[in-house]
Amino acid sequence: MMKTNKEKLNIEKVKSLLKKQHIETPSWGYGNSGTRFNTFAFPGAARNVYEKISDAAYVHKLTGVADSVALHIPWDKSDDYAALKQYAEEKGITLGAINPNLFQDQEYKLGSLCNPSQEIREKALNHILECCSIMKKTGSNILSLWLPDGTNYAGQDDIVCRKEYLEEGLKVIYDNLPDNSRLLIEYKFFEPAFYHTDLADWGMSYAMSLKCGPKAQVLIDTGHHAQGTNIAHIVAFLLSEKKLGGFHFNSRKYADDDLIVGTENPFELFDIYTKIVATGSSADNLAYMIDQSHTIEPKIEAMIYSIINCQTAYAKALLVDYNVLKEAQIAGDVLGAHRILVEAFETDVRPLLAEVRKEMGIHPDPIEAYKNDDYVINIDEERGTVMSGGGYPADT
Repeated sequence: MMKTNKEKLNIEKVKSLLKKQHIETPSWGYGNSGTRFNTFAFPGAARNVYEKISDAAYVHKLTGVADSVALHIPWDKSDDYAALKQYAEEKGITLGAINPNLFQDQEYKLGSLCNPSQEIREKALNHILECCSIMKKTGSNILSLWLPDGTNYAGQDDIVCRKEYLEEGLKVIYDNLPDNSRLLIEYKFFEPAFYHTDLADWGMSYAMSLKCGPKAQVLIDTGHHAQGTNIAHIVAFLLSEKKLGGFHFNSRKYADDDLIVGTENPFELFDIYTKIVATGSSADNLAYMIDQSHTIEPKIEAMIYSIINCQTAYAKALLVDYNVLKEAQIAGDVLGAHRILVEAFETDVRPLLAEVRKEMGIHPDPIEAYKNDDYVINIDEERGTVMSGGGYPADT
């Protein structure tokens, strides 16, 4: 059946948007990482920040939509950030979000910004302010902040005092953000603390972002929720409030499993993207970042799969006719409205994505390109197999 002019125009618009899609990969996803039980070393895994950047650039070369890499400090600390920035640019990518580490040092056993010790709170704050300085040197415009702070037992600490410490610290951080940058405040309902977490859900992060100001927003990690949580609902609410800053994409079966995004519940990922697409231009400033722990998967291949799954979900969300959907919603057509989403979700968008990639001048199947290339063979031989990957828990 021939496509109508309207259908052709719609497909061209979808293709144009897919070509503009951006997904930031994390430096820590390219090195060896593990669980609380063990770390499995992979041959060729990145050993330092330069090798992480090289791998991130290779993933961008194959996918066309991953042209920045997030850094984790101090794992990716450098004596020369100008040289690091230049190296990334020579590889065809940029340095993205800066992520402070507030969970690795022994002093943080009882928390960082919420620690009962003023000395340790100041240490944590100084580290974050150092990260703000690094942002200026790398050109990053996002400070991605996750706190592992919390308690394990009732009565262990004063929760109200901890909240006040957190507010004080966040306001200092906010005032020291580089120009034209944002503070994205992440949350997690448990782990490593099991009685209470100081930023346990989106509402707490939202409240803190309001107290800070317009440059502070909420960061949603798709693995940081209790079973049954409707993440798409949270996305829609925060978009409406203009307080959604971005995502850390991963997938989980039970808790924060940090599996490849879209592998466990692809409809959930699609549903999230429909809320973003329906919102339109007000969602243009969102940061889309991968945050996964590739413990038994080949690092680069796992990252490529992650990006493909995000592309797939986005492509399907773009195929929804939101005008028709709105008509069905207004008419109270419950199942008709639902069916519009289901039909888009069940559409095979692989041919569309292959066509988009060919028009972008890259291989239509990034996994096939990866399998047939000698990049991984070369880095396996060059780097060998070492336990250290420049990050927790491999080098601790």
